[in-house]
Amino acid sequence: MDNIHAPTVASGPVSGGTPRDLSKLSMPDLMQEKERIEAELSALSSVLQSHGVRMTSSLTTFDGFPRDDIDIAQVRTTRVRIIHLRNDHKEVMKLIEKGVHAHFANLQNAQGAGPTTNGTNVPSAVQSSTNNTALGTPFAKVNSVVSGSPADQAGLKAGDAVRSFGNINWLNHERLSKVAQVVQENEGRAVSVKVSRKDGDTTTELDLQLTPRQNWGGRGLLGCHLVPL
Repeated sequence: MDNIHAPTVASGPVSGGTPRDLSKLSMPDLMQEKERIEAELSALSSVLQSHGVRMTSSLTTFDGFPRDDIDIAQVRTTRVRIIHLRNDHKEVMKLIEKGVHAHFANLQNAQGAGPTTNGTNVPSAVQSSTNNTALGTPFAKVNSVVSGSPADQAGLKAGDAVRSFGNINWLNHERLSKVAQVVQENEGRAVSVKVSRKDGDTTTELDLQLTPRQNWGGRGLLGCHLVPL
């Protein structure tokens, strides 16, 4: 108890038990691991919230005594687990990003090796378009939009598939928690939102400008409800 803020277990690149070699996991397994980590991080964050503390909240009173309004042991254990999981998440995201780039590099090489009917290679613009489309895999769907809300004024519609929200995409949205963070940090400022909209057999790609704001006549800063895919 000399240092009440210090975790009892040192943080490391891989959490729990014998370290796993994440680099040996396939892309589907990496994506499943990403979802598992994000789900556990969300649950652990709820534990801290139930105590009314964050990762940096003091566990002592103003005069240096342990707080008696919280379960300090549980808070410390939870914080340690969160530190481990954050390290794991960073490692998994690096491997996913590396795998995505390697996959599309192979596609580009394959396309470049195959000449078209006039004997020229596939244009780089086509390759770039294919790459960008796949990297913009939808990660959320607009479930509902309130009339007259910032989302409605930006042009969002129920059923739209969200490919990116500011700098948030399918690789880093963390079960949409990062979207909420972007919204809070950009109140009163336009955020670029890329969506896919289906109309029968036609899919349209849209780049909308959404400005989160209060006092628009409804709840929240957007006036829409997103659900993860």
